[in-house]
Amino acid sequence: MNLDDFAELAHARRTSMAVQKDVAVPRDVVMALCDLAQFAPNHKRTWPWRFALADGDGRARLGDVIADAIEAHGDTPEKVAKARTKYLRTPSVLVVGSAAGDTELRTAENRDAVAAGIQNILLAATAHGLASYWSSCPKGANDATAQLCGFDSDTTIVAIIYLGWATTPAAVPARPAPTLNVIE
Repeated sequence: MNLDDFAELAHARRTSMAVQKDVAVPRDVVMALCDLAQFAPNHKRTWPWRFALADGDGRARLGDVIADAIEAHGDTPEKVAKARTKYLRTPSVLVVGSAAGDTELRTAENRDAVAAGIQNILLAATAHGLASYWSSCPKGANDATAQLCGFDSDTTIVAIIYLGWATTPAAVPARPAPTLNVIE
């Protein structure tokens, strides 16, 4: 691969949930995406990535756990109702967590590594013909989501990634030109 090939892939990556809702993403494909996440930079080689796949009925379980948690947190009935069904929008939902470190700095470095790994997942999904959407864990739902996923209790949920086979290309949003400050 050269820089132009990589640029084409990076420019093709879009946030999208325009997917074939009834066509599952094979677990071996999701596993390959998770494997690629672990090739992101990882200070001190702590291997902080944690993965859980919700597909089939697991998507509804994820929605119920999150809805119950945000309801207990005081969210509106409308938001709670939406949470119960929103994870059914794509055939696969990948929850990605970050293990806590032995210091605050290591915990932050772990989260940075996990975020870099998520970018690997999103780019690889694009290369494989999948649409993807990086969502955050709702406020108040981290601990319940981590427990459902079988993660340690001090795991931070960094992403809930919707995955499915793309049906239409997503529009390219305009981006500002980067600013590069040069220190001489």
